[in-house]
Amino acid sequence: QLQASGGGLVQAGDSLRLSCAASGRTFSISSYVMGWFRQAPGKKREFVAYISSNGGNIDYANSVKGRFTISRENAKNTVTLQMNSLNPEDTAVYYCAAARGLYYSDTLFFNWGQGTLVTVSS
Repeated sequence: QLQASGGGLVQAGDSLRLSCAASGRTFSISSYVMGWFRQAPGKKREFVAYISSNGGNIDYANSVKGRFTISRENAKNTVTLQMNSLNPEDTAVYYCAAARGLYYSDTLFFNWGQGTLVTVSS
């Protein structure tokens, strides 16, 4: 499973950096597209960002473009999500997962683990 961490309670305008790492049996991320998704209370899980295996292809949801940055270090088997200028609408549980292609649907991602809660107060 992929474990997300780094969440917390912050104020609007603050920044947070989320990390994603494999837990338990070793899973190498190097061959996979890695994605971040989030699920706000009472809402469906939604796409946030993805990054291709070599980092050459990156895309973001419109709601986070210009504020969030996804990156990866295959040698360290980690993916990060730098979140700046957070607002209350970013409040959600954030998850990372892997995929075999550049997808936006969570149904095409796998190796979901427990997410990390981000709460942004106004």
